[in-house]
Amino acid sequence: MPNPMRQNAVQGMKQGDTFTFTRRFSKEDTVSFGDLTRDYNPVHYDERWTESKGFGGLICHGLLVGSMVCEFGGQVGWLATGMNFKFIKPVYFNDTVTCTVTLTRLEENGRAEAEACFVNGKDETVCRAFMTGLVPVNEDRELLGRMVKEGDPTNKLRDFRP
Repeated sequence: MPNPMRQNAVQGMKQGDTFTFTRRFSKEDTVSFGDLTRDYNPVHYDERWTESKGFGGLICHGLLVGSMVCEFGGQVGWLATGMNFKFIKPVYFNDTVTCTVTLTRLEENGRAEAEACFVNGKDETVCRAFMTGLVPVNEDRELLGRMVKEGDPTNKLRDFRP
């Protein structure tokens, strides 16, 4: 079964659509992200530092958590033009975060605005994001549909399994 977010983009998104997905963040995720971005802030690596800052342990990079919106964007073909994040609470290693993206504005030409809310397993909001971008319309939707019919070979999330 094709990924439902991708399928929604093929069928045509509308204002008010919501997309929800979940991810568990590991220490390995944070180490890899730190290596990729060269962000070696001790708050992610040294418990003495986190203790001095009042955290309950090592925390994930905020932008790693915020990058969950990339799953949404990648599945629907969103071309980002702007993102604004508000980091509210820390995300600790092995926390599971659910991200819900809502299209808050959608114009006929594909210009769109969306909000994302990130909630941890304790039902606490840990982050919010406000995004602007472009969604597929007309020929782009048709092309995305053809890609899905061909098996969506470049999409590693093509086979959705709930």
